[in-house]
Formats: sequence, C-alpha cells, structure tokens
Amino acid sequence: MYAIIKAGGRQAKVAPGDVISVDRIPDAGDSVTFTPVLVVNDEGDTITAQDVLSKASVTAEVLDADEKGPKIDIFTYKNKTGNRRRKGHRQRYTTVRVTGIDLP
Repeated sequence: MYAIIKAGGRQAKVAPGDVISVDRIPDAGDSVTFTPVLVVNDEGDTITAQDVLSKASVTAEVLDADEKGPKIDIFTYKNKTGNRRRKGHRQRYTTVRVTGIDLP
C-alpha cells in the first residue's frame, strides 16, 4: 500500500517505513498527520474519491525537526554596467518516518 501526500506545496509518494524530508513544519511535536491525495491499496485498487480520502490519514513520526538543506548560490550579473550581486539560501526541512496509512 502506498499513498501520495501533499506537504509544503509538493507531493510525495510514501509507504509505511519511508523516511522523507518535507518543508519545515513549525511546532511539529512528536508526530504529524497528512491527508492523502491518492491511495493505492494492496490489491492494486486506486482510491481517489474525495469523500473517502477526507477521512483517510497518513501518520508519521518526526525524526529531525530543523534540518538545513544544501546551500543554493544566487548570482545576478548585468552586462557592461559592473552590476554584480551574490546571495545564498538554505531551505529548512523536517525529516519524518511514515508509520501508517489509515483508510476508513
């Protein structure tokens, strides 16, 4: 069984036991719950009905609450003017382990 969840504006395919990094969840605590967008059960049936999925949940335990991603260097340059600018960015992530997918 696996599910596709939406976390932080992105979608991820998860199964029980998977470890994924999602955008930082402030005040996550010990566990978080996601609402699935799509679920495929063990028989291979796809569940996309909104009334069923609104009652379903994907639970995960928080492993690392404030992990930093890789440094992204930003460099802008304009020709013939001497205009140069450097910036950097490091996205913060929350690492979670999926513990279960619950269907009604």
